[in-house]
Amino acid sequence: MRRMLVGMSQEKLGDSLDLTFQQVQKYEKGANRIGASRLYQIARVLGVPIEFFYDGISGDGQAGADGFAEAETGHFELDMLSTSEGIQLNSAFFSIRDPKVRKKVLELVKALGDAGAHDDEAALAGDDDEDDEEEKAL
Repeated sequence: MRRMLVGMSQEKLGDSLDLTFQQVQKYEKGANRIGASRLYQIARVLGVPIEFFYDGISGDGQAGADGFAEAETGHFELDMLSTSEGIQLNSAFFSIRDPKVRKKVLELVKALGDAGAHDDEAALAGDDDEDDEEEKAL
C-alpha cells in the first residue's frame, strides 16, 4: 500500500533494495517471508518508520486481547482504501484542484453507491423488473 501511495513501481523498489521486481511481488503477496533487516530497508526506502508495518499490533506483540473473538467488521472502508483501486481512486480524487468539482464527484459517487445498494435490496427482495414482466406474460 505504501509503495503505491508514493507512486513507486515494484521494479523501482526492487532496484533500491537490490532485488528483482518478482521478489518484491512475492513479498507483497505474502509468498515469501521478509526478514527484519529487509523490512528495515523497505521502511527506509518507503520513508516510513518500521512500526508502519505493524499497524494493529500492541506493544506486547499481540494483535489484540480478544482471543478468539471475531474481528470487528466496521473496517471495510479502510480495507478498500488499501487496494490498488482504492489508492488510485483516492489519488485521482485529490488531484482534482477545484473544490466544487471534488464535491460534485463525491455526490456522484454517493449517488452511484446508493443506486447500487437499492439494486441489491431489490434483487434480494425478488423485485426484479424482469420477473414482473415474465409474470405479466404468463
